[in-house]
Amino acid sequence: MTNTKINERIKEMPLEEVMGERFGRYSKYIIQERALPDIRDGLKPVQRRILYAMYKDGNTFDKAYKKAAKAVGNVMGNFHPHGDSSIYGALVHLSQDWKMRQTLIEMHGNNGSMDGDGPAAMRYTESRLSKISNLLLKDIDKDTVQMVLNFDDTEYEPTVLPAHFPNLLVNGSTGISAGYATEIPPHNLSEVLDALIYLIKHPDAKIDELMTYIKGPDFPTGGLIIGNQGIKDAYETGRGRIQVRAKTKIKVTKGQKPQIVITEIPFGVNKAMLVKKIDEIRLNKDVDGITEVRDETDRHGLSIVIELKKEVDSENILNYLFKSTDLQISYNFNMVAIDHMAPVQLGLKRILSSYLEHKKRRCIKTDTF
Repeated sequence: MTNTKINERIKEMPLEEVMGERFGRYSKYIIQERALPDIRDGLKPVQRRILYAMYKDGNTFDKAYKKAAKAVGNVMGNFHPHGDSSIYGALVHLSQDWKMRQTLIEMHGNNGSMDGDGPAAMRYTESRLSKISNLLLKDIDKDTVQMVLNFDDTEYEPTVLPAHFPNLLVNGSTGISAGYATEIPPHNLSEVLDALIYLIKHPDAKIDELMTYIKGPDFPTGGLIIGNQGIKDAYETGRGRIQVRAKTKIKVTKGQKPQIVITEIPFGVNKAMLVKKIDEIRLNKDVDGITEVRDETDRHGLSIVIELKKEVDSENILNYLFKSTDLQISYNFNMVAIDHMAPVQLGLKRILSSYLEHKKRRCIKTDTF
């Protein structure tokens, strides 16, 4: 009798059909629930859950720091049943000012470095929400956003945050999903707000008009952007390419020896690996004239010093380094985000318009509450 019931539940299906259906379901999950940010609040699900869990726990900017391990445990136990290392990694990322234009979390302790060093273990570090995170979460208790049950149906979590500032453009996003990837650069908060105000007054504004306010990305590590066409392409279509170059100056020491001093590097470049690469060029004598490479970065700012021989052509050496190292890189825009539960490639105006629509709905709900 038992065997008969089991046989009735067994279905014979072609392998390719089963694989296609299962992979499609899995792809939809990781696209919507892991790797891509929401167009409205600019957050991936794990980031949103971290901020909300810390807010619920009272771990806010105006209170004392709490152990990062506690925040990770709250997120994992209540909202995000995945590995603690991935949650901690996402939390640390939100605190790193060389990756985020406006950090959403403040940390005490070692939270990594531009040299690729990992953070201290979560049992040692402390964290709390930053002041600007309060603007993402403000009015969440006033029925402003949809709340859904968590993974074990024990409490509710938001599907999106109220987001009183345009986080997607301000902090950007990077992610890789099944069949999709996103690369949205950070932007200047004041410029984005000015563009939003202009768009409210001029709903039919063209990209050229919006670009009078948003000139281009504003990377937290600085650097110089070469050319405008790639920026315009990205703002129109969601895809584009630009060259980002380190900020350098050539100085002459008291001994009349020239120096190349680097004070800003391209976004995403590992500083330690960059210094190592330049030093390898010196050791291999790929270009003649470099005598020493030093990393003099301290709490006052970034500084990489390249000592040169007397009477060498400093500009030629610098141009060689731009060509042969990550002192100059290509940055590829690929502005993809979740809009109405689907991944969409987005131009600048659509991102701004979607944020304004989200803000309008939140204001109406706040007034109704």
